[in-house]
Amino acid sequence: DVFEQLQHVGHKKIEFHISTEIPAVLQINSEKEEKNGKRVYLYATTEEINNTGFGRIFPAPSSNDKMETEEEDDEIPSEFISRKDLEKNRLSREEMEKFSVFKNYEPGDPNCRIYVKNLAKQVQEKDLKFIFGRYVDFQSEVERNMFDIRLMKEGRMKGQAFIGLPNEKAAAKALKEANGYVLFEKPMVVQFARSARPKQDANEGKRKK
Repeated sequence: DVFEQLQHVGHKKIEFHISTEIPAVLQINSEKEEKNGKRVYLYATTEEINNTGFGRIFPAPSSNDKMETEEEDDEIPSEFISRKDLEKNRLSREEMEKFSVFKNYEPGDPNCRIYVKNLAKQVQEKDLKFIFGRYVDFQSEVERNMFDIRLMKEGRMKGQAFIGLPNEKAAAKALKEANGYVLFEKPMVVQFARSARPKQDANEGKRKK
């Protein structure tokens, strides 16, 4: 008897809402019924109507919206270069092999300072900040103070730069993503700065000879 009463009441609810209160939603019903089945969806529509209807139909894609915002959060502020632009203007390994500046390329021993060479004459500090500033959290006073750019414009060191980054992890990421980036039609050669570990550099120099 109990089951019969429940089924009887359930049928009444279904017939009532289809025939009188939900004629405007039937087009949406036809799409959702194929996925969820008529009974499941119709009970859902009663909840939607009780909660002012359409307000709860559209939040479903929110998971996609979250994915998009997470991707946006990964990107750095617009005042610095984006990851897409870095990748777009960076040489592939095959292309690097065609340039003599990448011959016998070695990244060096990881540290928080990187060395950049093969810079074009027109490169300025602001250009390097635009690229390497993306690896610094400028909201942190410590990271802000550690970020340092020394661009050589004269003498033998012309066309080279030393850039101090907050830590080895940031420097390693900068080296990986910026090495081979074409700036003013010249590909940058990015390595870890040698001055941080002079003893090992001396040994490496002997080996190369």
